[in-house]
Amino acid sequence: MFSPRGGSAHVARGLADGMRAQGCTVTLVAGSRRDLGAHGDARAFYGDVRPVSLDRALASGAPLRYDGPPGTAPLHPSFEERPGAPDRVFAQLDDLDYERQVRAWSRELERAGARWADVFYLHHLTPLNEAAARVAPDVPVVGQLHGTELLMLERIAGGAPPAWRHAERWAERMRGWAQRCARLVVAPAGVERATRLLAVPRERVAGLPNGVDIDLFSPRPVDRGGFWRRVLVERPQGWLPGQPAGSARYGEPEATRLAAGTVLLYVGRFTAVKRLDRLIAAFARARPRFARPAGLVLVGGHPGEWEGEHPARVAARLGVPDVLLAGWRGHDELPSFFSAAEAVVISSEREQFGLVLIEGMACGLPAVATRSLGPATIVEEGRTGWLAELGDQTALEAALTAVVDDPRERERRGRAARAAVRERFTWPTVAAQLVRLLEEVDAHGRPTRAVRIIR
Repeated sequence: MFSPRGGSAHVARGLADGMRAQGCTVTLVAGSRRDLGAHGDARAFYGDVRPVSLDRALASGAPLRYDGPPGTAPLHPSFEERPGAPDRVFAQLDDLDYERQVRAWSRELERAGARWADVFYLHHLTPLNEAAARVAPDVPVVGQLHGTELLMLERIAGGAPPAWRHAERWAERMRGWAQRCARLVVAPAGVERATRLLAVPRERVAGLPNGVDIDLFSPRPVDRGGFWRRVLVERPQGWLPGQPAGSARYGEPEATRLAAGTVLLYVGRFTAVKRLDRLIAAFARARPRFARPAGLVLVGGHPGEWEGEHPARVAARLGVPDVLLAGWRGHDELPSFFSAAEAVVISSEREQFGLVLIEGMACGLPAVATRSLGPATIVEEGRTGWLAELGDQTALEAALTAVVDDPRERERRGRAARAAVRERFTWPTVAAQLVRLLEEVDAHGRPTRAVRIIR
């Protein structure tokens, strides 16, 4: 359902390409919106795709209740509640809103030839699951979870906000969809979490890591001074609360100082589970002890989307300089950011996988992360990076200090990180594992070569 933007979109694209290389015939169906440029346009993002336009819904004044012609759908809901966003949280939608989603996507699956598929591969647990069951009930479904749906279920289980009037109804639907899947795919660290929340037998849940394009994500020569001047001074994209992209602007001195020091790079959304407040606080406390200058660059945060305290306000409140916002960037721009940095850093509380970690590691960077779910299965403490126990701010400060103060060790772990990614996390390797799983559930008992991947 979702327009291509977040990490799950990159996973869907990587798997589609990887399965085609394995000999599968893949029809990729995805939502698309042009108001976000290439970040949301399915054709620009995926290439070979059947886009379902959300533009008319957005222009209608009631995007979640839009009922339009073939090739369109009402705007998808969200697993997150973000004030002011047009895609309201699923748990606020009533039965009629739900039925609008199912009807529109049933029509689009029909148009995509869903009845002739061997297997459906559905990303997230959404009304697409119900649409698939109505259109082609005999075609088995393999579902992939990306973590955001589990976060919503955890919040419902802990006591949903009063505005989530239909929370229990949605939780019931999602558990039902999961239980009807022939297999569920989830990042290895999320297997037990998924079985517990969805009441699915453990043997039907498969752990599968995400992958990385090692041709795109590899070390490249970068003029550091010119690069940081371009992205921070000449063509800024960072944004401040309530202001547009480019509102976080910097001057030549900041870019020059950053390029001359050690760059710690965060890439991701500004959501609560990312705990950027903890990362910035650790940087603030460690900074006076650094043996050499260092900066913390935040890449990401789609304009206008954030939860909790905006990172710019956190940095201002703590009075810490050298925390710079580079804005939302295209996926093909990220290798240059990694190549102009010394380490990739995250401090997430519940990171299902951590795609940005393997992307940075593929570019030769060591990783600094909190030991939570996915990062703990990716980063090898002492070999490919540093892991701090969840909530241990002192350990996180020590890890950042080690990265800045010990270039030789940093480079050693960076080399090991790149080798580990090439061995474990390439898209061909991951796609081959997925194809074997799909072959096991093919409705016709033969090797699967026609797959509908649907987001």
